[in-house]
Amino acid sequence: MLTHPTLGQLYALGLHGMAKAFADIEADGEAARLRHAESLALLLEREASLRRDKRLSKRLQYAKLCQQACVEDIDYRTPRGLDRSPLTMLVEGRWIDNHANLLICGPSEFAS
Repeated sequence: MLTHPTLGQLYALGLHGMAKAFADIEADGEAARLRHAESLALLLEREASLRRDKRLSKRLQYAKLCQQACVEDIDYRTPRGLDRSPLTMLVEGRWIDNHANLLICGPSEFAS
């Protein structure tokens, strides 16, 4: 199979994640070991992953957040009255599954 025209077509169709995965598979020589369905699934997964990453990156850029915050970085040892179990429920999204409303109130602190 000709690699160059296939890559050209993938890029022309805007399937950059698939093109990158295709090039990686060909370079590693992994293509010979994979069945057709496996290689197609791998290409589709890489394309979907790239698109998810791009959407998230655009949303974060649009949000113009002043700080990079992450739930995993919460320090529960600091005396702020944070309870781990409600925050865990909040992060896991169980409140969405239970069709519950969410109201967060209280002071917010920003470190400058």
